[in-house]
Amino acid sequence: MTEATWQWDETLYAGSARHYSVGRLPYPPGLAEAIRSALDLDGTGRLLDVGCGPGSLTLLLAPLFETAVGVDADQDMLAEGRRRADGLGVTNVEWRHLRAEALPADLGTFRVASFAQSFHWMDRLLVARRVRDMLTPDGAWVHVGANTHQGVAGDDVLPYPRAPWPQINDLVASYLGPVRRAGQGLLPAGTASGEGEVMREAGFTGPTRLTVEQGVVVERTVDEITSAVFSLSSSAPHLFADRLAAFEADLRQLLTTAARNDRFAERRSDIEVAIWRP
Repeated sequence: MTEATWQWDETLYAGSARHYSVGRLPYPPGLAEAIRSALDLDGTGRLLDVGCGPGSLTLLLAPLFETAVGVDADQDMLAEGRRRADGLGVTNVEWRHLRAEALPADLGTFRVASFAQSFHWMDRLLVARRVRDMLTPDGAWVHVGANTHQGVAGDDVLPYPRAPWPQINDLVASYLGPVRRAGQGLLPAGTASGEGEVMREAGFTGPTRLTVEQGVVVERTVDEITSAVFSLSSSAPHLFADRLAAFEADLRQLLTTAARNDRFAERRSDIEVAIWRP
């Protein structure tokens, strides 16, 4: 798909923020260690986390820097980030409400700019060029690729049933239609690909690639899988409008039937990291 096929709007994740902490699997500490080691981070410099959402990556990486700035276009996501920071005692993060396309926004320069599950929603070439100009000469762009709402598919034996994601997706489609929803628009071909070409056109070199291997099995509850569904742009609560209660009732019935003692098990997927240099 082309960059112009879909237009961002502020309802993209409307109603999803409160579901992130419950429904999304957290990034592992090993991710922070891998990034620290690859970039020789020593607690100095500044981090810019773009499209930070509720701070899932921001709060993991913030201790590696003197200060951090989390930028997002969704006010509720930022409020959740502040709440989580307070709960963790993280005090070196500033939260800014703005779209990535509005950068540099007088934010200054940064040692690292990070993106996690966010870049594909942006005017990528514009954002890449603007962020490149915000990096110090020895800085880096860190792109984290992960699937945090569900584990990997497989037929290996786990201690509890896997969450029935194919059936969940069918249920969402029965309410919202077969074409993926996103904000007020549709994504018939999915989100944009070809990140490498965009980054090189913007003047970056690389990437250096890291893999943070996980593979651990985690237990998840019906509540957690329910929140995982609502944490997605394609099934954000606002999309169901006055049918939200009916959808949630059907979803919970599906999950309760598939679970054992309210439990599922999923194997966490590996995390891929691409590091680009300005």
